[in-house]
Amino acid sequence: MKQVLCCLLALLFTPTILAADMPLNMTSGVTEISNKVFSLHMTILYICCAIGLVVFGVMIYAIINHRRSKGAVAANFHESTKVEIAWTLVPFVILILMAIPATKTLIAMEDPSNADLTIKITGSQWKWHYSYFDQDISYYSLLATPREQIEGKEAKGEHYLLEVDKPLVLPVNRKIRFLMTSEDVIHSWWVPAFAVKKDANPGFINEAWTRIDKPGIYRGQCAELCGKDHGFMPIVVQVLSEADFDNWIVEQEAQASAAAAEAQAALSKTLSKEELMTQGEQVYTAHCAACHQPNGAGLPGVFPSLIGSPIIKGPVADHLDVVLHGRSGTAMQAFAQQLTATEIAAVVTFERNAWGNDTGDTIQAADVNQANSGASSSTDTGTDAGTASEAAQPNSAPATPSAESPTAAEEPKALVLDDLTMDELMAKGEQVYLGHCAACHQATGMGLPGAFPAIKGSAIATGPVESHLDIVLHGKPGTAMQAFASLLTPQELASVITYERNAWGNNTGDMVQATDVNQQGQ
Repeated sequence: MKQVLCCLLALLFTPTILAADMPLNMTSGVTEISNKVFSLHMTILYICCAIGLVVFGVMIYAIINHRRSKGAVAANFHESTKVEIAWTLVPFVILILMAIPATKTLIAMEDPSNADLTIKITGSQWKWHYSYFDQDISYYSLLATPREQIEGKEAKGEHYLLEVDKPLVLPVNRKIRFLMTSEDVIHSWWVPAFAVKKDANPGFINEAWTRIDKPGIYRGQCAELCGKDHGFMPIVVQVLSEADFDNWIVEQEAQASAAAAEAQAALSKTLSKEELMTQGEQVYTAHCAACHQPNGAGLPGVFPSLIGSPIIKGPVADHLDVVLHGRSGTAMQAFAQQLTATEIAAVVTFERNAWGNDTGDTIQAADVNQANSGASSSTDTGTDAGTASEAAQPNSAPATPSAESPTAAEEPKALVLDDLTMDELMAKGEQVYLGHCAACHQATGMGLPGAFPAIKGSAIATGPVESHLDIVLHGKPGTAMQAFASLLTPQELASVITYERNAWGNNTGDMVQATDVNQQGQ
């Protein structure tokens, strides 16, 4: 009995500093909010311990000193106003004492105003997409743990299932606002060291914020059961000093420019089938194997097999369309913005020739660019339109374009600038809007009051077309509205603006074409 009482007293009066070092206790974290949450946790814990000590102490005392063997006689009374008032008031006062610090902490946690940096976090099965507003930086973060470790063929590393290829990079001493949404199912972005855990819901935006005090690497993971690979969706945050973060921003912008130049140069390159297969296997393992399995067999009833699939064995154009734009109503995502044209060409080539498919097709970056721009791929038509038919000549080099015909890089651009009818603009615009705008402004155009403005009946959507174009192209500094000039093609921009100006009863009658977008952007 004495040992039990000593343990209870030790737990009750253990200092907060020592409690923070207990391996099974909550950690204090590296932000002001996380410290407040930890302090609140310890305060409530001590109150609960005190209540437990008093209740069980009185109960044990009554059992020992008022037992029948000592001749105790039970009191015989019915209802006591004093006792009823006491057991109502005492818990009420305790709850008020607990509610005051809890409310202060919750209010502080939900105040993302006056942020120095805004980052949009988008969850999808099974990776995170980070977009830095005002910096035009955007990338995906994927699990980096080797498949050999996951399958038990190698020893597990120090950060098994908690390592990624590209961490989220943040600065210290700046208030960072997070906007969280999802492309498919509900995910949850959770980093314990920041005391940030917020659901990412498809079609909605949730807000959170942090201000980090200490540089370092902090890890977390998706905290919502989001599918079969839920356990393979880690979060890694690299926190830098303010100066190092500013240098990182400059480096990322330089890398983005270099990557764009490299992607453009890749359109004129022809890779061998061996090169495409090698790169394609790497891309498939990183981006496709989670669903379709490393052996291409898929999961029956969940993810289709790629072995002998009608898509794989059918026209190349259909295969490219599924990989580029995804498939509505399924878990198949659009990879047009996730992978380069060379990577898509490689993985499609790999899928069409691996696991006994052996179609003999080879797809080049120029074919992907044509398919993504709306042009007919030469791999589908079998005609000589800048590249030879891969079905007939899988390893042939591109033909030299004549003076009368545009090059493979120029032809899609000309097609993109063709004028569309109102019906075509509205149909395409609705697709673009649902893919890029509905997460903030909602599918109904009503926005989220206090966070994202409504487009229905707005001054922008019903005012001058030039103002509407400007805000979509260049964004709006100081808000969550990002610039889409580098994210969408001129035709996509023209379509979505036309859609916004004529949907939900706006009915301006305005039609915007790709040439209008190009003129506005110059």
